[in-house]
Amino acid sequence: MKGRRCSKNTEKAQSMRTLNHPLNAAGLWCEVLTASAPGRPALFLDRDGAIVEETDYLCRVDDVVMIQGAGAVIAAANKHGLAVVVVTNQAGIGRGYYGWDEFKAVQDAIAAALAAEGASIDAVYACAHHPQGHAPYAHPDHPARKPNPGMLLQAASDLALDLGKSWLVGDKAIDVEAAKRAGIAGALQVATGYGNAERERASVFASATFEIRHGRSIADAMMLPILKSSNVR
Repeated sequence: MKGRRCSKNTEKAQSMRTLNHPLNAAGLWCEVLTASAPGRPALFLDRDGAIVEETDYLCRVDDVVMIQGAGAVIAAANKHGLAVVVVTNQAGIGRGYYGWDEFKAVQDAIAAALAAEGASIDAVYACAHHPQGHAPYAHPDHPARKPNPGMLLQAASDLALDLGKSWLVGDKAIDVEAAKRAGIAGALQVATGYGNAERERASVFASATFEIRHGRSIADAMMLPILKSSNVR
């Protein structure tokens, strides 16, 4: 349900909740879940509005609603030998609405829903930095926060990905811009989440070296070249 926010954490509580989570020195969530053979292309996925329904600051497991087709697309990517990498801005953490514990609980619920469809994610990257964030996440333009490409580039380094053959699925123009700036082949901009309102803004990033496709939902990713040309494992 849109507009429902978790209770704000105190700064002390929020800092304590970063313990025992896969945060790098910059405070970026960097979680590699499966070993990756070097040189694989990736299917990068935005989370809210692409894999799960947009709820505005998703932080409750009960609010997780999978978008139809997400499991099938991710399972197909798994079978085609692609790395499936989630890249998500998490301004709600930076603003103090919830913490990494809530983020992990939501991720675990998503993973369980995908597993029920024979699908799995290889890595998750999340950026809590925001211009209106609280310490330690206050930053005017953090290189990992989309539309900057930092999360995609970090994933490429961690998993030795072939960015030139990779694609992204997301609903917002910032997803598409981050994909282009990372040097990947293209992006599928979907109508779910904020996608309908973002379509025109996303379209401006198309170029001779960066393809943009538009779809109704992540289900249309089945038609992407990356899922047609990759070698099935």
